[in-house]
Amino acid sequence: MANLNKVLLIGNLTRDPELRVTPKGTSICTFSLALNHKWRDESGTQREEVTYVDIEAWGKVGETIAKYVSKGRPLFVEGRLRLDQWEDKTTREKRSRMKVICENFQFLGAKPAGSPEAEPQ
Repeated sequence: MANLNKVLLIGNLTRDPELRVTPKGTSICTFSLALNHKWRDESGTQREEVTYVDIEAWGKVGETIAKYVSKGRPLFVEGRLRLDQWEDKTTREKRSRMKVICENFQFLGAKPAGSPEAEPQ
């Protein structure tokens, strides 16, 4: 049976990306996107729903995002879903969290200050 795990998102960063490095030297960038959905209900009233998605970007992809993107900036993210599961050390409850692993991205909107594309030639 065929499987597909592909996510395409466009949203705005809810906070500045956080970059950390594993003991083996691999970079991990974590950030969150706010995804807005607008529609009209039965009465014609404009409604809006916001979904917040946690995203993790590894290696060079993560380093680039951490360097050039900040809170409020729009970003296109292409990746896959991953479910993290663990046991809470204090309550012994099983916990889980769905996140997106970013495999590719594209800057949107105005070019970020300091990016190679924004530098005059």
